Amino acid sequence: MNTNDILIIDCLQYVNWNRELFKEAKRGGLNVIHVTIAYWENRKEVIQNIDNWNKHFTEHADLIMPIRSAEDIQVAQDNNKIGIIFGFQNCSPVEDDVRLIEEMHHLGARIMQLSYNNQSLLATGCYEERDSGITRFGKVAIKEMNRLGMIIDMSHSAEHSTLQAIEISTRPIAITHANPTTFHAALRNKSNDVLKNLSQSKGMLGVSLYPFHLAKGSDCTLEEFCNMIYDTAEFMGIDRIGIGSDLCLNWDYTVLEWMRSGRWALTPDFGEGNAEQPTWPKQPDWFKNNLGFQNLIDGLQAVSFSDQDIEKIMGKNWLNFFLSSFPPMPNKDS
Repeated sequence: MNTNDILIIDCLQYVNWNRELFKEAKRGGLNVIHVTIAYWENRKEVIQNIDNWNKHFTEHADLIMPIRSAEDIQVAQDNNKIGIIFGFQNCSPVEDDVRLIEEMHHLGARIMQLSYNNQSLLATGCYEERDSGITRFGKVAIKEMNRLGMIIDMSHSAEHSTLQAIEISTRPIAITHANPTTFHAALRNKSNDVLKNLSQSKGMLGVSLYPFHLAKGSDCTLEEFCNMIYDTAEFMGIDRIGIGSDLCLNWDYTVLEWMRSGRWALTPDFGEGNAEQPTWPKQPDWFKNNLGFQNLIDGLQAVSFSDQDIEKIMGKNWLNFFLSSFPPMPNKDS
């Protein structure tokens, strides 16, 4: 099996895109990419980011197109283009105004994390000492996201907040880029309790290839990673697993500082105990860039996944999730 035979959806990348990188993604077999367009940006700043992406869509129209509905994924495939889904890794673009969620949805955002490492106005981040759960504003935001068909993402959120989001949301939520804590006990990774509840609610986990989320970091082997996927699929069910590589390419160190610290810290913050070093981590040799998806397919075959299950993990599960997530859902009060 090779990348040209199957649908490949990567549900999280943060790349400083240019034409060569779009071409590389096509050579790697990518059909759909969920791209990060906000970390700490406010409304005005994220609109500028969206304007920049609209320029990409014009200048590279032969390679990429926006995804506003799940049906657009088939259109992208039919036209041999990569479909781009806009997502926020934080709720900062909606500021303190719930009405901005609809505005952001209108501008193309389809996925939003309720918090990014820190306490937000909606939920607690995974680096906070105390997890107070979903806030009053957060409950209203979840209801509005459910109404619009915007996916709730809890990848960088704390445990109690994540469990509450699963319970409160009338739609299944996603954790687009994280791994089980049984694989690596990073604060960003997720407990079996979270994964069990996510699976039972028909949510999705995107397994991550970011080195800080991997056992042995950059030295994690392909076999170890694929065995982790096998164990997670056994625990959650094969239909609940996809890829969210968290691939970061073509950025300098100042952008890493922005990701971690935004405007809230006076000096760079790299997580609990300064465990994360002030450099971009080295990707595993078998997944240096978007050309690594063939290695991932080969690794999944080597640990005895069937072709059908590999197709699910590489893209079909995300597609099915998007089909049920993006269309508007009737308000429970209507």
